[in-house]
Amino acid sequence: MSDQIPDVPGGPHLRTVAMPRDTNASGAIFGGWTVSQMDLAGGTFVAQRAEGRVVTVSIDAMRFLRPISVGDEVSCYCTLHEAGETSLAVKVETWVRERSGRHPEKVTEGVLTYVALDDDGRPRSLRRIDQS
Repeated sequence: MSDQIPDVPGGPHLRTVAMPRDTNASGAIFGGWTVSQMDLAGGTFVAQRAEGRVVTVSIDAMRFLRPISVGDEVSCYCTLHEAGETSLAVKVETWVRERSGRHPEKVTEGVLTYVALDDDGRPRSLRRIDQS
């Protein structure tokens, strides 16, 4: 694994600490908790670009590279993967560092797709939005 945290403008889009309440029966952090952190980070990243409400419509290519441990600092980094008429796909990488702040390691990655919605809950065009 690499120990180079991604150089993403603005740094991580979410940072938290994995806590004991988030463990599975094996004592590692539950994969569903990790996916929810990634969705929170990706949703915030996209909502800022879409300038409004978005919903998650798919999660693709999710890979769990190694378990997360209790006490790890968990950071999610987002980059735009693809832009469509009403949707944005975001690559989200999850990295951890032990409490000492050393040894960063990528533990999960995936592509999440979001659709922008209008006030009536229908997809709305993103053509006028700068996708950078």
